[in-house]
Amino acid sequence: MKIVALNGSPRLAGNTSAAINAVMDEFERHGFRTEHVQMYGSIMTPCNDCGSCVLRGDGRCINENDDMNDYFDKLTEADGIILAAPSYYGGMPGQMKLLLERIGACAASAAGGNRLARKVGGAIAVHARDGGLQVYSELVSFMLRNGMFVCGSQPLTILTGEKPSEVLSDKKGMAAVKELGKEMAWLIDTLSDRQ
Repeated sequence: MKIVALNGSPRLAGNTSAAINAVMDEFERHGFRTEHVQMYGSIMTPCNDCGSCVLRGDGRCINENDDMNDYFDKLTEADGIILAAPSYYGGMPGQMKLLLERIGACAASAAGGNRLARKVGGAIAVHARDGGLQVYSELVSFMLRNGMFVCGSQPLTILTGEKPSEVLSDKKGMAAVKELGKEMAWLIDTLSDRQ
């Protein structure tokens, strides 16, 4: 079983990475393979709603000039998906938003076969002062729109931190991240036992 965490932060080693590393440790304790996919440095082209993902017949985007199709393939191959992003000016960073829009268009196309449906997902948002709930809601909404099973935690996995690795001091947030990992591991194991 494999978990892929898509890190929507434009910072390579920031608070979003620290939160992902914590949840990935939990998955590894449960015997899952993990991959932390950084969007750091990625340039995403906006979707222009050309419909080529439908016309091509394979559910992939015709634009091969960025990493979108590679990211989509990684998510498609995973059993569980973590979507994580910081709050930038009250919402998720632009490149994460662009990526999810394009993946959503391809996944929703008949040719895409809704390749994300019935995957197990979880969301992590990081904020310094505000916007965490907005980012969390955007990530969860994307997963629900694509027919994924979304796990949660108490409290929600919205962590607070500004300086690198400051989220590690957010005790309740870090406990929520570990709980999210346990819940996702349980659900993935339960679903695989039924197949």
